[in-house]
Amino acid sequence: MNRAEAITENQGESAAAALPKDTIQRLADGIIYCIRAGQMVPGQHLVEADLTRRFGVSRGSLREGLKHLAADGIVTLTRFRGAFISALDRKAVHDLLDVLEPLCALAARLAARHGGTDEQMETLRLIGHDLGRRGAGAQIASYLENRRRFYDLLIAMGGNTELGRVIPLTRTDLFRAQFDKVQTREQQKRHANGYARIAETVIARDPDRAEKAVRKHFIGTRATVDVLPEQAFTASYS
Repeated sequence: MNRAEAITENQGESAAAALPKDTIQRLADGIIYCIRAGQMVPGQHLVEADLTRRFGVSRGSLREGLKHLAADGIVTLTRFRGAFISALDRKAVHDLLDVLEPLCALAARLAARHGGTDEQMETLRLIGHDLGRRGAGAQIASYLENRRRFYDLLIAMGGNTELGRVIPLTRTDLFRAQFDKVQTREQQKRHANGYARIAETVIARDPDRAEKAVRKHFIGTRATVDVLPEQAFTASYS
């Protein structure tokens, strides 16, 4: 790297450091919301001009926000084609499930052990019921939003604030959105009903059963992933 290039790079880093953190976070939150709402899908090309206009941010803020999302595995940055919403291959999904399962099992166990207010218990039951409607045709946007609320509530009831930092829920939104259209209605229903069973065990204040319900839920998820067609896991980023 010559002196001019070094100066340019340092200037770029200084400019990025000066960007308002709330602007970058607003952009990241906006893209994540669009994924959950079904407005952006895995493998979709993100056009800079569209995003700066849509979110009202500068090009510098946009690029910095995309870097943050890329670090979290939500966006894939390519050298010549730009940014894409990340799509997962089969191994990446299994790797993600291997990390997610013990964390979710811990969240359910802690929630069952510590319990919660009557309002929290009833809310958990209602969300579990609503998630079960996924097999009856509920839209992916409401499903992903309820799923996030379900896990957020488990974490809150369990009282371990670190779980909220380490459970990769946004990353799992990607593969749920990615596979939505290739799953059968029966596969969707079987998975969705697992949340109601988890809620029942937590409300019953039974930590062992709560953990078992989560483990069984993940066994079903892995079985579904194993039989999905190969084309569900391919993304050309082109």
